[in-house]
Amino acid sequence: MANSKRELFLKRRLRVRNKLRKMADGRARLSVHRSSKNISVQLIDDVNGVTLASASSLEKDLGVVGKNNVEAAKKIGAAIAERAKKAGVEACYFDRGGFLFHGKIKALADAAREGGLKF
Repeated sequence: MANSKRELFLKRRLRVRNKLRKMADGRARLSVHRSSKNISVQLIDDVNGVTLASASSLEKDLGVVGKNNVEAAKKIGAAIAERAKKAGVEACYFDRGGFLFHGKIKALADAAREGGLKF
C-alpha cells in the first residue's frame, strides 16, 4: 500500500484547508477535531490568529465528559453556536479537517446551524 491511513488523512486535511482559505473572505473558521475518546471544536480568526470560542467534550458543564458519540457532538455544536453569538460571530466556514463529513462531524455541524451559525 502506497499511502498509510495517517498520510491519507493529512492529505485530505491540507486539501480541505487550502480550498477553504481561497474562499475565506475574512470569515472565522470553525475547526473540528475528533479523537477516539473526545470531540472538540474551535472558532478561529485566522487574520489575527486568535481563538474566538471553543467547546469540547472535556468540559464538565456540557455533561458529556469522555463521550464521543452523536449525542455529544450535537451538544457541542449547540454550545459553540451559543458561544459564537456571544463573541459576535454569525457567519463562518466549516473546517472538517481530514475527517469525513459523516456521523459525529455532520451532527455537530447540523446542531451549530440550528443554533444560528451560518456556513
